[in-house]
Amino acid sequence: MFLSLFSWTRDFAKQSANLLGGAVFGIWQSFVDYLPDFITAMVIIFFAYLLLRLFNLVFLGIRQNRIRIPGFYPEWAKTSFGLVRLLIIAMTLVVVFPYLPGSDSPAFQGVSIFLGVLLSLGSTTAVANVVSGIVITFTRAFKVGDHVRISDSEGKVIERSAFATLLHTPKNVEVSIPTAAIMSGKVINYSTQARKAGIMLHTGITIGYDVPWPKVQELLLSAASATEHIDEKPAPFVLQTALDDNYVAYELNASTRRADMRPKIYSALHAHILDAFHTAGVEITSPQYRAVRDGNDPAMASVIPQPSADPA
Repeated sequence: MFLSLFSWTRDFAKQSANLLGGAVFGIWQSFVDYLPDFITAMVIIFFAYLLLRLFNLVFLGIRQNRIRIPGFYPEWAKTSFGLVRLLIIAMTLVVVFPYLPGSDSPAFQGVSIFLGVLLSLGSTTAVANVVSGIVITFTRAFKVGDHVRISDSEGKVIERSAFATLLHTPKNVEVSIPTAAIMSGKVINYSTQARKAGIMLHTGITIGYDVPWPKVQELLLSAASATEHIDEKPAPFVLQTALDDNYVAYELNASTRRADMRPKIYSALHAHILDAFHTAGVEITSPQYRAVRDGNDPAMASVIPQPSADPA
């Protein structure tokens, strides 16, 4: 060293060299002593990585229907792999923790406790959403592509995660709903039964007692048969749901497999009901309107013929 060239700094240089050499030797010795624990930790992490890769391949095969397990549905694969991955990572951290340098020191343990308390206090909502997402997945309430109604939002499920579900509404709006809110509310899935046997669309009208009920049923059924996407089987039917003081309440029920087109089908069905009743000269009025009738002409709009579709 440069300081050792001078007699009045030679002792300081020797002491500095001894301190530096002792520090370097101590670090090297600590590294050599830690090598067995380091190798053990790396082996544990390597086997945990291989295990994760194996489970990833298995659950990927289940999602793609290349692996079939009786009673285990493909839509469960993603969530199940997430749970298995979390469990493996947690167990790996627990096993590797004693092999980390300084893991037995009070400072390291204090920091670990502080981070654990901070995480537990700050992630209450996140944990609730994750747990709710797991429950929703395994109860098979809905899946991506289904047309559902959640609380006051209705639309197609375009994305589902552990924290939220994303709906695309018929108004071309995306709505994000936290999974905890889904668990506390009601979910109506229109697509599940629509794929199997169709779902029932129903709409009601009230007609006075002066119109025979077979005539009303005939007109309602003709409107249903004229509506696109209404199934012939099961055949549409009409229920007389109430006999009020001033009118009879009728309910038309018709099946469809196009759950995603419910608003458009309802609109077309109502239009055909108006056309059918107005063409037959049957007035659709409310009891309040009928109570103040003074002999004027019936309040019915004229039927405008629809242009025929051009031949393909």
